[in-house]
Amino acid sequence: MQLRQSERKKAKIKLALQGSAGSGKTYSSLLLAQGLTNGDFSKVAVIDTENGSADLYAHLGQYNVLTLAPPFTPENYIKAIEVCEKAGMEVIVLDSISQSWEELLDYHSSLAGNSFTNWAKVTPRQNAFIDKILQCDAHVIATMRTKQDYVLNQKDGKFTPEKVGLKAVQRNDLDYEFTIVFDVDIKHFAVSSKDRTGLFMDKPEFKITSNTGKKILDWCNSGNATDKPIVLTEQEVFQQVQNCNTMAELLALYNQYPQFQENLKPDFEVKKSLLLKLTNPQNFSTNGHTNHH
Repeated sequence: MQLRQSERKKAKIKLALQGSAGSGKTYSSLLLAQGLTNGDFSKVAVIDTENGSADLYAHLGQYNVLTLAPPFTPENYIKAIEVCEKAGMEVIVLDSISQSWEELLDYHSSLAGNSFTNWAKVTPRQNAFIDKILQCDAHVIATMRTKQDYVLNQKDGKFTPEKVGLKAVQRNDLDYEFTIVFDVDIKHFAVSSKDRTGLFMDKPEFKITSNTGKKILDWCNSGNATDKPIVLTEQEVFQQVQNCNTMAELLALYNQYPQFQENLKPDFEVKKSLLLKLTNPQNFSTNGHTNHH
């Protein structure tokens, strides 16, 4: 055993950019990377799953591109990140991580048997990928595609779908893992929907430039950056339970916070039966108990 003096480790930013196709996620990522490396593009790698879109901006500078071919498994992303780490990259852009989630959803739907318990085969693979991003000794910028999202609202006993804006194609709770999440719109304006640095919170929308990356770098190198992962409070987990739209999300959330399983069990159960009702209305008898086992 040995005592040592505490040392301040410089933080590495873990940042997500979400937006629809054409919102400029790749371009914004490269500008952020430019700022994060003080303009040294030789220290930037783009892991490209978007069929060569990373090469469109070669005029910015000589950054590195690693083209990821299907299948877009979490394991392949992890290998790609390791290649970049070994090459001494300071910024790794994952453009995009939506394919990894789609790959896992396809895999899940191909499994025989109980869909709910089958998530136990999927969740660890997703978690290993996210852990790799979070533990990675480089700045990571991950892009995510968004698509129109719907919720089911009950009116007069009928469920009707209503549009509720855009939702990232990735696991629901993923934005909790990142230090900063930028939402980029079709006119290339960004707002921060989540920001643990305090640099962009509640600020009006803006266009991302390399200066944005520089600001983040200064924060990473300054004293107030800590490496502590965010831990949700029970109230926040309760809120997340309400926001789950699928059994998969609910189970992932349940497994992620064992410390609240006992207290929130009733809330998980209520949500579970509601989701089951929505997916299999014919399996429910009028008294609200399931008929199937």
